[in-house]
Amino acid sequence: QIEVHHPYGGVVPELASRKHIEGIVPIVNRAIHEAGITVNDLNAVAVTQGPGLVGALLVGFSFAKAYAYRLGVLWVGIDHLEAHVNSVFLEENPPPFPYVTLLASGGHTAIYFVTAHTHMKLLGQTRDDAAGEAFDKVAKMLGLGYPGGKVIDSLAKQGDPQNVVF
Repeated sequence: QIEVHHPYGGVVPELASRKHIEGIVPIVNRAIHEAGITVNDLNAVAVTQGPGLVGALLVGFSFAKAYAYRLGVLWVGIDHLEAHVNSVFLEENPPPFPYVTLLASGGHTAIYFVTAHTHMKLLGQTRDDAAGEAFDKVAKMLGLGYPGGKVIDSLAKQGDPQNVVF
């Protein structure tokens, strides 16, 4: 959705929700196809129940419940941030439990102590803007475009690491 939000320098919740409505069926169909299965192979549907943008969550939640009902399978709500933390287990050599992780997504920045897939203790989080939002706002102020994180990361690689000593 970068091209939709680019003129505004950040995510516009109403536009994000509309794009979710447009994209949910093709994306679900593509995921099933790429997994090499059919809808008849599904025995449950998982759906993000929060936190996040209410409109986008509502689109996904409504679709998932209806999809599960139509298939006659169970649906289960999952925590958006737990899903992010658990995504590390899709990679080779995930960390052993327990571990500490930094979650830095567009709208959330937090540090967790993780002892199991569903047991995470919040150690700290931002009180106002998440890292992604801060990058986007700084990039907008500097006229660098959206999304800001990618542009700022690229420019940072060209900088002098000795310029500012922490």
